[in-house]
Amino acid sequence: MNIASSNSTWNRWFLVILYAIAMAWVESAVVFDLRSMMNRIEPYQKDPFPIIEGFGWVELIREVSTVVMLFTVGILAGRTWRARIGYFAIGFGVWDIFYYIFLKIICGWPHSILNWDILFLLPLPWWGPVLAPVLISLLLIFWGTLASQSQKNFERIPALILSNRHVWCLNFAGIVLALYVFMADTLAAAPRGLQAVCSVLPEKFNWPLFLLALLLMAMPVIRACWHQATQKRARSQISRPVQDLDASAT
Repeated sequence: MNIASSNSTWNRWFLVILYAIAMAWVESAVVFDLRSMMNRIEPYQKDPFPIIEGFGWVELIREVSTVVMLFTVGILAGRTWRARIGYFAIGFGVWDIFYYIFLKIICGWPHSILNWDILFLLPLPWWGPVLAPVLISLLLIFWGTLASQSQKNFERIPALILSNRHVWCLNFAGIVLALYVFMADTLAAAPRGLQAVCSVLPEKFNWPLFLLALLLMAMPVIRACWHQATQKRARSQISRPVQDLDASAT
C-alpha cells in the first residue's frame, strides 16, 4: 500500500469522527430539549417516563434513526464490509462519549460518571451508570480503528479478527451478558406490565458481571493485540541471528 492510500484511510477515519462529534451535539441538544419539556434533566428520579401523548413512538424512532445514520456513514466510509463495520463502531463510540460531554456543557448533567442514565429504550429501557456505556464506546473506537485500517497499518490483525470463531463467540456472549446487566431490573418488572417497567429505578449496578461482559466483548481486540505482539517477537528472534552473523563476519 502506498502512502497516498494509507493517508486516505486515516482521512476517512478523521471524517467519521468529525461527523460523530457533530451528531453528538445534535443528539444532546435534542435530549436536552425533550428532558426540559418533561422536567427530567436528571433521568434518575420518580416517574422517569412521564406520559406525554405521542412521545413514546417518536422517541423510539429517533433512537433507531440514530443507529441508521451512524451505520450509513460507516457504509459510505468503508470500502469493505470489515472497514464499514469498523467505521460504524468508531462513529458510535465517539458519538456516545461526546453526547455526555455536550450534555455536561449544555445543562451540567451528568454530575459524575456514576450517575444513572436511561441508555436505550428497545426492547426494554436500559439503565446504567454513565461510565458503563463510555467504557463500551472506548472499546468500540479501538476495535473499529483496527478493523477499518489497512492490513499494512495493522499487520494481519483484520484477518485474524474476522476468522477467529471462538473469539467471536466469546464476544457475542459478552454482548448478551451486558444487555442483561443493563435490562435486569426492567426484565424483572416486565411481568407486572408496562407501567411497572416505566417506573423502574434501579438501585444497584452489577459491576462484576458487567466487567466480565466487557472482558468477553474485548476478546477480539485482546487476541489481535496478542497476535501482533507475538509476530514482533518472532521477527526480532529471526533478525537477531542474522545480526550476529554479520557481526562475526566483520
